[in-house]
Amino acid sequence: MLLPVAILFGLSAQETVMTSPTSRITSAGNAGTLLATPGPADTTPMVTRHELDAWLARELQVHRIRDYCPNGLQVEGRAEIRRVIAGVTASEALLQEAVRMGADAVLVHHGWFWKSDDVRVIGTRRRRLKLALSNDINVFAYHLPLDLHPRWGNNAQLARVLGLAPDLLPDDDASKPGQPLTAGPEGLLWIGRAPGLSTVGELAERVAQRLQREPLVIGDRDAPVGRVVWCTGAAQNMMEDAVAVGATVYITGEASEQTTHMARETGVAFIGAGHHATERYGVQALGEAVARQFGVEVRFIDIDNPV
Repeated sequence: MLLPVAILFGLSAQETVMTSPTSRITSAGNAGTLLATPGPADTTPMVTRHELDAWLARELQVHRIRDYCPNGLQVEGRAEIRRVIAGVTASEALLQEAVRMGADAVLVHHGWFWKSDDVRVIGTRRRRLKLALSNDINVFAYHLPLDLHPRWGNNAQLARVLGLAPDLLPDDDASKPGQPLTAGPEGLLWIGRAPGLSTVGELAERVAQRLQREPLVIGDRDAPVGRVVWCTGAAQNMMEDAVAVGATVYITGEASEQTTHMARETGVAFIGAGHHATERYGVQALGEAVARQFGVEVRFIDIDNPV
């Protein structure tokens, strides 16, 4: 269905256009697939930096979530925004694409200024900041608020891509009708099922097909799927929480050395589907929401990352 706004899914560093969760189209020399045509330059829809910052903060409930990085506007650029580049991480490569495409803002899941970071502006931090500041580009980043959002969030979007069916809170919980059943710190673990799939091996095959990345599988591929628990990104340390809520399969992005022992000793299968691969989709959904709300042009750039 054509959207009433300009949303473009742009080139990756390998000149690959992501057109759907299950297909890739190799492209050369263009900027992706245009789903709606922007108007003339003098009539192109615009949102102010302040309006976009306030809307995202409200929709993502930023003030309610404890995190270890600032969520929201991290670097101030020009006041008027007409073109946004969305991506998983505010890497130097993404900033270079934003400059090349004349973007007014970048919108990412992994931003800057983490609590454990060296605060000095040297090396890669200096280069990234210089690209943003010298080109007057706004940098918006949303970490846990984007993971947690029940519709646009990474967990919600991974469920959509993989065909997982989240369990819902009981109907008698009137405060959160239709909300997903979650567990773990901040409710970061989603709980559900994999309709139509019988074994862990079948689920792993679907992960490989839909995410276009061969996952790490620890456990019996012939075991029944049962209860699936998932959390995108680097949530391998939450496997014990997943086990505690009755998981038979746990899906996340990364694995640590102890993950193997946890899977073997509990009998809960582990699927490591890739940090980047599991977190491509939340920022795309958020970018689409921004485009629908304000009519601005949004492009998603997939800077490939094998981790």
